[in-house]
Amino acid sequence: MAHVSSLIAEDIEQYLHAHERKSLLRFITCGSVDDGKSTLIGRMLYESKMLFEDQLAALEADSRKVGTQGGELDFALLVDGLTAEREQGITIDVAYRFFSTDTRKFIVADTPGHEQYTRNMVTGASTAEVAVILIDARRGMLTQTRRHSYLVSLLGIRKVVLAINKLDLMDYSHDVFAGIEADYRRFAGQIGINDIVCIPMSALRGDNITERSANTPWYEGPTLMGYLETVEIDADAHSGPMRMPVQWVNRPNLDFRGFSGRIVGGTVRPGDRVRVLPAGTESTVARIATYDGDLAEAIAGQSVTLTLTGEVDASRGDVLVTAGEPPGVADQFEATVIWMSEEPMLPGRPYLLKIGARTVGATLAAPKYQVDVNTMEHEPARQLHLNEIGVCNLNLDQTVVFEPYSQNRELGGFILIDRISNNTIAAGLLHFALRRSQNIHWQATEVDKLARARLKGHRPAVVWFTGLSGSGKSTIANLVEKKLHALGRHTYMLDGDNVRHGLNKDLGFTEADRVENIRRVAEVAHLMADAGLITLVSFISPFRAERRMARELVGAGEFCEVFVDTPLSVAEQRDPKGLYRKARAGELKNFTGIDSPYEPPEHAEIRIDTARLRADEAAETVVTQLRVMGILDSP
Repeated sequence: MAHVSSLIAEDIEQYLHAHERKSLLRFITCGSVDDGKSTLIGRMLYESKMLFEDQLAALEADSRKVGTQGGELDFALLVDGLTAEREQGITIDVAYRFFSTDTRKFIVADTPGHEQYTRNMVTGASTAEVAVILIDARRGMLTQTRRHSYLVSLLGIRKVVLAINKLDLMDYSHDVFAGIEADYRRFAGQIGINDIVCIPMSALRGDNITERSANTPWYEGPTLMGYLETVEIDADAHSGPMRMPVQWVNRPNLDFRGFSGRIVGGTVRPGDRVRVLPAGTESTVARIATYDGDLAEAIAGQSVTLTLTGEVDASRGDVLVTAGEPPGVADQFEATVIWMSEEPMLPGRPYLLKIGARTVGATLAAPKYQVDVNTMEHEPARQLHLNEIGVCNLNLDQTVVFEPYSQNRELGGFILIDRISNNTIAAGLLHFALRRSQNIHWQATEVDKLARARLKGHRPAVVWFTGLSGSGKSTIANLVEKKLHALGRHTYMLDGDNVRHGLNKDLGFTEADRVENIRRVAEVAHLMADAGLITLVSFISPFRAERRMARELVGAGEFCEVFVDTPLSVAEQRDPKGLYRKARAGELKNFTGIDSPYEPPEHAEIRIDTARLRADEAAETVVTQLRVMGILDSP
């Protein structure tokens, strides 16, 4: 390295011993475009002596070639690694860098300033404890300053450094600094940020980064590195009750069974009484095991293995907590959702939700409101689009252990995952459990699905017909029902048009309404299967996600997907209702196959090629498949 701690040369063992015991601070730099975030981090890496000789040589060469400082060292190039970033002189992706000083280790996230990359900024801020918000002294507070400050507050970062940068271009004016500080403090008070340190600086020249600058004799506060090295962190996390999500059940041999995870709140000692949630069973901590031996105490932030007295059933996703101060358990919440996908949020669509080590199914209701992050006003919204923030009700298919995000990030923060692509599409913050989640419980009945099925003499099932309008779904489904009725089987048919006359008469044909249409029908089909019926469902149901959701609502072996595969040209030629003609004329919007997509099934139990099979032959194929699945047999 170019230069590091003198202890390395003098006493390497003492250096390593001290380095192991340094605290770690995670912080982000954020602000508007070209406020100097990457330059600041590059300067900090340089000043902390964390660069190798070849890195310095490369920086000098790159500064001459693509730098923006007229041949002088361009510190931003140490962080902006993408070609597009260097060409434009901006940050696009989140860049993480590690460095250390004699007193503390640091992980810094350099986040983009452009509005279109707000989701990247959220990613960087999600694990940070301090935010360094930069403001260009020439421009003062901008819209993106407010946006990023709001997100910092929303994500629970309470300690903020306001770095008023490029003050060298304003002749190090105290009046300029004081005016920007006053403006920011007024705004910050409105969004709940009160712990603010304002530092005048020039990241390029190094003013007030590691040493007090002679150019600002009127400033008496800390340098940036002085503040970062001494700021207190994690004080609240250590003082609360113990929380530890179980990441892994550690069973190396028959004589050892422990529960491994990172403590996300409080302190634990052998002898402490703990509860396993959501099951609610209690036990006592026997040992706190680590690679280096047992501990007498473990605190928030440490990864340990806890062994308990007695046989306790706990698995990945469960949470060990202080028995006398447990967090909540629920399956319905109000939450703030930050949408991070190019595809909009669709109320009612099934997603996966990951909270801690637990992954469950989830659906979102339409937003209660959307937040205009520029004005902080609440605006009506039916969906959320990329980078938008709203407050929604959240429904899960299982209970989860939680605390409000304001109390515990780990038990209150979550991500949403698309079930098809596995992409992360949103981040969220839990506010509270909905009261109805505590008041409504599933009522057990004496007569169950099996008893109803035995009375009918066959197993229950949902036969789901999907395909384009005019493909022949309803015709084939009707013939299947006639054949089953002739065999003495108990059936009911749910047809798309018929359902829209009653249950779904309030829904249109937008993508969001289509999702809700299928969600309701899937729930009805689920209830009919529970009643022991063979339910025939004939809907276009254009999206795989909703068809998968319908499948997962019923028991294994009780769902049969029938893909009525008719080419668009053939379906359009038939056009029994004249819908294609209207869609082509622009009189009918969001029509599947014309201006709204259809996602063909990938693993349907039956594919009906209507170019090869007549309707009666197709119906017989479905009945044969139901025999093979054992649906027509007595349970």
